[in-house]
Amino acid sequence: MNAKRPGILAIWNDCPPGRRAEFEAWYQCEHLPERLAVPGFLFGRRLNKVYSSPRFFTFYVTETPDVLTSAPYIERLNNPTPLTQAVMSGGFKNTSRTVCRRAARAGRFRGSMVVTLRFREAADSAALVSLSETLARDPGVASAELWEAIDGEVGSAATEERLRGGDKTIHACFTVDTLRESKAKAIVSDLSERFPAAEVGVYRLLCKIGRGDI
Repeated sequence: MNAKRPGILAIWNDCPPGRRAEFEAWYQCEHLPERLAVPGFLFGRRLNKVYSSPRFFTFYVTETPDVLTSAPYIERLNNPTPLTQAVMSGGFKNTSRTVCRRAARAGRFRGSMVVTLRFREAADSAALVSLSETLARDPGVASAELWEAIDGEVGSAATEERLRGGDKTIHACFTVDTLRESKAKAIVSDLSERFPAAEVGVYRLLCKIGRGDI
């Protein structure tokens, strides 16, 4: 794979009902701007479930995968703010966090809905790349991407992960951005049959922040 392709930090998690107000305030007022201030972070998106588990899906796109193992980023992971310490100590449940590289992308847009297929084991990359190109020709699809986990990630046992109690990881993720919920649900119906081993979800965009927004 080409190391110059963008990096992806993909996170899925639940939040206990009694902690959601604190969780939302932390994400919007502190955490997203803090992450986008790290050199090499391009943008982050937060999404909420329509059909899926866990409830929340957040991902960041970086200039290269190396940004996600860089000294400035690892420094942030190992020196969480007081509010980050409070939120990550009991505010995260069922967390999955994986550093990936973007292996393929078809389509030029991003949509308001995102279908995710999470693969815990090896996925058929060639089939998924071909599928991304096919789906991107549908006018109801904004784009499709394949993310592949990076082996030997640095910082996997950083302070923030210990506060969360340990994270699950994935082998790969296939995402499809759509314009409308109806298209996302139709795609899920098809992909669930084609990839029964994948964990499938549909998420709706909550917000996006880019490097130029801070």
